[in-house]
Amino acid sequence: MDGGMNGPIVPGMTSATPQAYRDGMAHVAGHVHVVTTAGAAGTSGFTAIAVASVSDDPPTMLVCLNRKSLNGGLIEANGVFAVNALPAGAEVLAETFAGRRGLAGADRFAFGSWSTLSTGSPTLDEALVSFDCRLAEVRPVATHIIVIGQVVAVRVGPAGAALAYFDRAYRPIPR
Repeated sequence: MDGGMNGPIVPGMTSATPQAYRDGMAHVAGHVHVVTTAGAAGTSGFTAIAVASVSDDPPTMLVCLNRKSLNGGLIEANGVFAVNALPAGAEVLAETFAGRRGLAGADRFAFGSWSTLSTGSPTLDEALVSFDCRLAEVRPVATHIIVIGQVVAVRVGPAGAALAYFDRAYRPIPR
């Protein structure tokens, strides 16, 4: 079919409304992470799927989080954060840090075994890998902020399957 100047009409296509976008993103698998921060402003963490490598020289990564989250302000005030890639089987931890277990702030760290690397941000001992970051930049974009950090330390954890989120459910990704 010819859609004229805008290209072909594609079956199943819909306008990019917020709901259509969320429904579409449910078809994109993402590794589940717990992002943490600690410092003078407080200790907290949250579950994130929107995590990506930016560069390897210098090692840099980004995390996206909702502007309404208190965690963005804590990361900015503390100037540090850590990204912990969750192993399969860590659904309770993911739900805890997603705020679905009624805990907030430092109380969320009652689950899991935690230590620190260089910045003092909590790193999960069972994480497949933890990236310890110093805040480099914060960029507001639409309803979210992009937190960009320079990685100052990396700890590779035990080998195993990863925890992913796909089709609105946690799923293991075999090694």
